[in-house]
Amino acid sequence: MPSDSFSRLAGQIRELVINARTKALREVNNLIILVNYEIGRLIVENEQSGKERAEYGKETLEKLSIALTREFGRGYSVDNLELKRKFYIVYQNRISESMIRNSELQKKPLNEKKVSDSHEKSESMIRIFEQDRNIFPLSWTHYVQLIKMDEKERGFYEKECVGNQWSVRELQRQFNSSLFERTVLSRKNADLKKLSESGNKVENPSDIVKQPYVLEFLGLKEEPSYSESQLEQAIIEKIEQFLLELGKGFLFEARQKRISFEGDDFFIDLVFYNRMLKCYVLIDLKIGRLTHGDIGQMQMYVNYFNRRIKLEDENRTIGIILCKQNNRTVVEFTLPEGEDRIFAREYKLYLPDKEELKKQLELNTNQ
Repeated sequence: MPSDSFSRLAGQIRELVINARTKALREVNNLIILVNYEIGRLIVENEQSGKERAEYGKETLEKLSIALTREFGRGYSVDNLELKRKFYIVYQNRISESMIRNSELQKKPLNEKKVSDSHEKSESMIRIFEQDRNIFPLSWTHYVQLIKMDEKERGFYEKECVGNQWSVRELQRQFNSSLFERTVLSRKNADLKKLSESGNKVENPSDIVKQPYVLEFLGLKEEPSYSESQLEQAIIEKIEQFLLELGKGFLFEARQKRISFEGDDFFIDLVFYNRMLKCYVLIDLKIGRLTHGDIGQMQMYVNYFNRRIKLEDENRTIGIILCKQNNRTVVEFTLPEGEDRIFAREYKLYLPDKEELKKQLELNTNQ
């Protein structure tokens, strides 16, 4: 068989197998979520009857754990049953009573004796899941992490998971790095409810910046022993993680981009393009405190790209100065009033204190 024909055949079979495996995994995940949701519902409706009875609930879970483990093996510890219970409590409003009633109207007539209301409800749940596989678009392990969060954070991180196709590991990393708090703190008059319901929609330049940026994945120690070139090299070596930290729509174009005029050469540390905003994003790295000169330099880079590089149908360039220590007063009096496309933001080489950021967020909200 000619090599090109063989490659084509092998490629077609490979694509078929991958698609089949992906579909099978998706079906298995849907089934796992359905079963866990229903287990949680049955536990809640049996133990609570609308009222919290902690002692009775704990005893029920312990007995259930022993019985289910004896018959089905691992996976039914008290902790796992509590996760399923909490999963239902957190997401029970996602499947409304009207959806259940509509599903019951669609059910096939039963020729056998009348089944219990709970069994009928389970059948309705199965039909609902079969009709809309996007009710729970993530994996069970994603939801195990999400149910540990408070309500506003949970909605935000779920939307970001779906939109950015985060793995469970990336979800944990973004949560530990306090992405929600950093996103809110980077915006003026942030709408917490909108962020929770819709995630971080990128519509304006300010939507792509954070305060601070967290670069703990670079592995650099928090000490003045590294240079700007070492910081840049560490970012290049971990460019995938850096793109995830930047957020939605970023494409990497160049490092040390040279621009020249009148015999002078200047080098822009990192050049990106954002598909959502349809514009270039220039990043300059500073390992010290922000200065007036740093802002003037970025203003020059942005002006050059706007006048020489960007196309007519593209939006104006955004400039981000990543510095170890910001200076808001210098920024305020250096940039012209109304400038909304040049930002100075701090970076951290360690995970921030989540509780401290939450306190800062509450303080800003109450002001």
